[in-house]
Amino acid sequence: MMTDSAKDLLAAAAVERRLGNRDAYVPYLRQVFADVVGEDDTVSETYGGLGAAQERLANIQPLRYGKRRNFLTGEVTGLSAYLRHGVISLAAVRDRVRQLVDDPSEAEALLQQLAWRDYWQRLYAHWGDRLWQDIEPYKTGWSAVDYATDLPAALVAAETGLACMDAFSSDLQRTGYLHNHARLWLAAYVVHWCRVRWQAGAAWFLQHLLDGDPASNNLSWQWVASTFSHKPYFFNRQNLERYSDGKYCRQCPMSDRCPFDATYEELAARLFPHKT
Repeated sequence: MMTDSAKDLLAAAAVERRLGNRDAYVPYLRQVFADVVGEDDTVSETYGGLGAAQERLANIQPLRYGKRRNFLTGEVTGLSAYLRHGVISLAAVRDRVRQLVDDPSEAEALLQQLAWRDYWQRLYAHWGDRLWQDIEPYKTGWSAVDYATDLPAALVAAETGLACMDAFSSDLQRTGYLHNHARLWLAAYVVHWCRVRWQAGAAWFLQHLLDGDPASNNLSWQWVASTFSHKPYFFNRQNLERYSDGKYCRQCPMSDRCPFDATYEELAARLFPHKT
C-alpha cells in the first residue's frame, strides 16, 4: 500500500513545469497538493527563481544593512530563502558585497552573517540530527525536564493578547517569513516566558518558514535557549519598542501589564530565579 509521503513524491515528480507564470501555478498546485494544502492555502508574496534572487542581490546595501539590520523596517537583503534552496550561493553574495564597498570592513556586519550561515551548515554536515538535541545543558537555572514539550495553543492561534507575539505568530504562519529580530524575540518568549523546550519552537518555525533549514534554525533556537551559548538570550520592552518603532506597544491590550516591561536585571531575576 502506498504511503501518503510516497504519493506526494509521485505528485511532485509529475508536476507540470511549463505553465508559464506564477498566477497559473497557484491554483494548479493547490489542486495537485490538495491533501497538503488543507485549510491553509495562503500563498507567500515571495517570488522564487533565479531572476528574483538576482534582482535582490543587485539591490543589497551593505552599509545600510550594517546600520539598520536590527530594525524591523531596516534594509535586510531578503536573500535567505534563495540561499536556503540553493538558488544562489554564499560565495555569490560575498562577491557582490565586495563589489559594493571599498574596504571589506565596511560590510563587516553582512559578511559576518554569511560566515555564520556557513559555520552552521558545516556543523550540520558534521552533527546531522544531533542538531535536534541539546548541544549543552541550559544555563538558565532550569533543567530540560522543567520545560514543556508543546507550544501554548494561544500562541499558535495568535491569541495571547500580546500584540507583538500575536503579530509574529500570525506573520510566520501567513507569510512564511519573519525578520531575524522578530524571530529572536518570539523564540525567547517561547523558551523563557512560556518555558517551552526550544525543539517545539524550532519545529514550528521549520513548518512555516520559506527559508527554514535545520542548521540556521535549530542552532539559533539553541543560542536563544542557552544550549548552544554561554547565557540565555532575552529582551525587554524597551528593546522591542526601539527596534519595532513602538508599533506593537501602541496597540497592545496588555500594554499596562506587559511581561517584558522591566529592566534586564529584573527580568533575569523573574525568568531565571535558580540561576547562579
